[in-house]
Amino acid sequence: MSAAIKPKSTRRPSVKVTRKRIIAFLLILLGVFIFIEAGTLDSELITTLTFESTSRGEVPTVGNIPVSTSPYLLVIGILFIVSGGLNLFEFSEARPRRISLALLVLCGLLFIPTVIIAAAAGNETNLTTIVAESLRLATPLAIGAFAGIWCERAGVVNIAIEGMMLFAACFGFTTLFFLRGTALPLETAQLLAVIIAVLAGGLIALLHGWLSITFRTDQIVSGTVINILAVGVTSFVRREYLLSTEAGAAKLGNFAIPILSDLPVIGEAIFTNQPIFFLMFVMLAVTHIVMFYTRWGLRTRAVGEHPHAADTLGINVNRTRWINVCLSGMIAGLAGAWFSLEATGSFNDGMTRGAGFIALAAMIFGKWTPIGAFGAALLFGFSDSLGIRLQMVGVGFPVQFLQMVPYAVTLVVLAGFIGRASPPKAVGQPYVKE
Repeated sequence: MSAAIKPKSTRRPSVKVTRKRIIAFLLILLGVFIFIEAGTLDSELITTLTFESTSRGEVPTVGNIPVSTSPYLLVIGILFIVSGGLNLFEFSEARPRRISLALLVLCGLLFIPTVIIAAAAGNETNLTTIVAESLRLATPLAIGAFAGIWCERAGVVNIAIEGMMLFAACFGFTTLFFLRGTALPLETAQLLAVIIAVLAGGLIALLHGWLSITFRTDQIVSGTVINILAVGVTSFVRREYLLSTEAGAAKLGNFAIPILSDLPVIGEAIFTNQPIFFLMFVMLAVTHIVMFYTRWGLRTRAVGEHPHAADTLGINVNRTRWINVCLSGMIAGLAGAWFSLEATGSFNDGMTRGAGFIALAAMIFGKWTPIGAFGAALLFGFSDSLGIRLQMVGVGFPVQFLQMVPYAVTLVVLAGFIGRASPPKAVGQPYVKE
């Protein structure tokens, strides 16, 4: 008896939608847009990229790179289209796979220079200033991301970073405002204001720990309550104590790091700066070393991943979480001090403008690692700097759209470019000792 012959399936194989193909498709669209825009520009248009540094009041030009804008953008547009087209396919052979991946990496490396050249088309732009401004604007985002790492690595969700920043910015500036009329030197008053800002962030973190660790309330709800509370309390303080008088104060002063500040090009732009800017790099090193090379970091990560297993080894889970939440708030307080004491020398309602949430996005983009979070914060800082640069060169878009650039970059990055982001396994889960 012959076996029954199964009819062949007429169903066509489906195309699998992967993150790589989504990126490739977006790259093709971007390439087409760049190609079309390049065709509208004057073929003789020149964009000059300069490298300048300020030294003893002078601004010498260290070097410049003239770029023929239209031909460059045409080549980049074609490169993006070709690279996107190749990466839409899954190659079985290793060599085409390597070529398509190399083109994708090349497009990623050329993306930022292309944006800068397109934004400054026909003008001169200082790359040193763009780098320095990107680092400056990344300061509160990076410090806020480090605060999130300290908290969430211990298993406590902290969406209250925004509120902690706002409280710190308000009370730090209010402290400086009332101290500057006393006999204290300005530098001492500013130092005390930064300390109060850090302590204010830590105090609000204790409220978050009390609600989420002791009473085991939903950690998202606890963070949301703190964010709403921060808006109301800081607005009240500003209206009652700051608006009725002259509410301006001096910003934290610059100081130079010996030897490094004398380096060409970047010395004056980066290594002569304000204190919280330098503390960002200190926090980066401290967070990385403590989290991955110390006993406390090992205990913190154990509590965030397997609290029951950590408890059986003699680690006090809730005490560890309390300490990390408090440290997280103090770090967020330092980020808040940047807004009112270092960047503006004033306090305004809601002046953090969602920086705490972008810091959380940087933390997720960085996969809960300090170095990754710093890189993500630098990306968001560059996007903010780019929005400012586009306003300066008079790009024909409404200013509101240009101000949306960092938030749009945040959404795009989180939606499709970070891949699978796995948080600590016990994050958000209250711990009850058995």
